[in-house]
Amino acid sequence: MLRKIFPILLMLLFLSGCAVSPLPASGDADVSPSPESTDGSTIPESVQSLPEESTGESDPLQKILDSMTPEEKVTQMFWVRCPAQGATQTVSDWQIGGFILFGRDFAESTPQQLRQTIGEYQQAAKIPLLIGTDEEGGEVVRASRYPQFRANAFQSPRKLYEQGGLDSVLRDAAEKSAFLLDLGINVNLAPVCDLSVNPTDYIYSRALGQDAQTTASYVSALVWQMQQSGIGSVLKHFPGYGPNGDTHLGFVRDDRPLETFQAEDFLPFQAGIDAGAPSILVSHNIVSCMDDSLPSSLSPAVHRLLRDDLGFDGVIMTDDLSMDAIDSQYGLEESAVLAVLAGNDLLISSDFTTQIPAVLEAVEEGVIPQSQIDSAVLRVLRWKQQLGLLAEEENN
Repeated sequence: MLRKIFPILLMLLFLSGCAVSPLPASGDADVSPSPESTDGSTIPESVQSLPEESTGESDPLQKILDSMTPEEKVTQMFWVRCPAQGATQTVSDWQIGGFILFGRDFAESTPQQLRQTIGEYQQAAKIPLLIGTDEEGGEVVRASRYPQFRANAFQSPRKLYEQGGLDSVLRDAAEKSAFLLDLGINVNLAPVCDLSVNPTDYIYSRALGQDAQTTASYVSALVWQMQQSGIGSVLKHFPGYGPNGDTHLGFVRDDRPLETFQAEDFLPFQAGIDAGAPSILVSHNIVSCMDDSLPSSLSPAVHRLLRDDLGFDGVIMTDDLSMDAIDSQYGLEESAVLAVLAGNDLLISSDFTTQIPAVLEAVEEGVIPQSQIDSAVLRVLRWKQQLGLLAEEENN
């Protein structure tokens, strides 16, 4: 099946690359210049360089990478929605990169039970798992909405900011991080970096609701606080939702000019990058000024911009590939292969049993370079190291 669609995938990426001119830097935007190669080498545009910290054979993470099978490398790139049944066996069988927990994972559990369950997941993993959830506060609270976990759900950053400014937001972030870490959750998929001051926007209820500079200051401070607390952060949803609709329900097209993104939407993301954010989640919006044909999550042009113009060298991940904006147009196999080719290091997936074999076949067929897989996995391992998950592997 995949052999039939590989030529189509390559044509899509070729046309996408041809359709997008190099993205100019705006004089008004606080965007880092593109890094230049110092060794004169030429690599495919879809292949990202290794993280700067890599030191070759002396790097303990490189040793872990070298010990992994091709299958283990690919499965490490999948951040999976925790299945309702057989989750521990899933870890044992697939050795995925991690689980993302949703409301159902908390609804019928208690804090003690969840700690034990997550411990069982980690015991089944050869490489410790990223355990994440969306505990943004306000509308999106996967855990604290349930009274057995917390008497009151965490409030939205917008409400906290309006009530007590940045100090209130940071106190809440510290409490939230401690709450999640106590359960065994090591990543909170936050902060929301999208700009919105219009209550009719889809993203408004989840955004800070302030201007670009204020939101940038908030993101920078929140990333710092989460780092101090020892929990992973995820900047989302690059390149910025703006006044657009919900990609859970279908395609969303953004026709705003690049200058608007450079002057406004990029600022919170750049602030988070400068503060040391370890990961960024890319939306499924089609942003015509960057790529007129592919959703941002599947677009090499958008990922090059994030790497080169904004200077980000951490983990890039897709939004959930099961969202209708992706699944209805590309299907499970094609979307996973395109996501890797675009430059994602992690794929958020509910359909990993179909998508992992598709990516493996694409690697075996030479459609996805092995070097690109290695670069992605090394970034994921680096993040796990930063979270303290690989202490034993480093000592060994």
